[in-house]
Amino acid sequence: MQLDAASLARLGTMAVRARVLVQGALSGLHRASHRGSSVEFAEHKQYSPGDEIRHIDWKSYAKQGKYFVKQFDQESQLTVYLVLDASGSMNFAGGGASKLEYAATALASLAYLVSQQQDRIGLLIFGGSETVIPASGRVQLRDVMDALETANSSGGRGQNSASAALQRIAELNRRRRALVILASDLFDASGDAVPALQKLRAAGHDVSVLQTMAPDELTFPYDGMTLFESLETDHRLLANPAAIRAEYLRKMQAFLGNTKEQLQRAGLDYHLVETNKPVETTLRDLLIARNALMRGRSVGVRG
Repeated sequence: MQLDAASLARLGTMAVRARVLVQGALSGLHRASHRGSSVEFAEHKQYSPGDEIRHIDWKSYAKQGKYFVKQFDQESQLTVYLVLDASGSMNFAGGGASKLEYAATALASLAYLVSQQQDRIGLLIFGGSETVIPASGRVQLRDVMDALETANSSGGRGQNSASAALQRIAELNRRRRALVILASDLFDASGDAVPALQKLRAAGHDVSVLQTMAPDELTFPYDGMTLFESLETDHRLLANPAAIRAEYLRKMQAFLGNTKEQLQRAGLDYHLVETNKPVETTLRDLLIARNALMRGRSVGVRG
């Protein structure tokens, strides 16, 4: 099954799209967590009958005179924050689905996947300023789907930056790691988005970025005098594409290359996504990359 822009539209609601993608195209690839091996320590809890004695922290007992059991990431419920860019630039649909529709569908599928794992899902939408506090269960999944559906139906608005949403995640998770998945074109006039992502990673959170781009933004396939209109401001430009194509492509490649380099250097999982690419392919690439990343960290801990 390959879902192009037309196929996405025919599937209907975000909930239906997500279910089709996860139950069909992504069957067998359903571990989207950041859990490590049992040697990756997460937190303590006080011992209670039934806990494994081998996990007692004897150093804590020597200091406090009480029994505490070590919990590990693979034993703890995962918190996943999905972050959607619903700013005006995400309305662009040159050569594929709109960036907003594509990103919302990808995140809806991940929400369905996380819910199947009985982990906690949170959602932040900037541009629409919507927040769904992390929780698990069917009601939570419905709330996330409804928010994504509303954001997609309303369309992107304004120039809002991801930095405020990412800062809120940091504030809500000072003592517990989370998995953060951002879908955005990262067109950020303030320049704060990439530093905010780097800070999240530095704080110990796992971060994946789906930089969502329309094919026409990458190839600039326009001919003849063309009026270009900003989707976030009132700015307009009447220009001959042939006269500016080379410079536009140079700046676009520099922007993408610099963004990728900065994020990967900080240890983030980065993916450049084109909206004419099947959504299930994007999700498969994300899950495979995350599984490989976690296996690598597990080997590193054991070594």
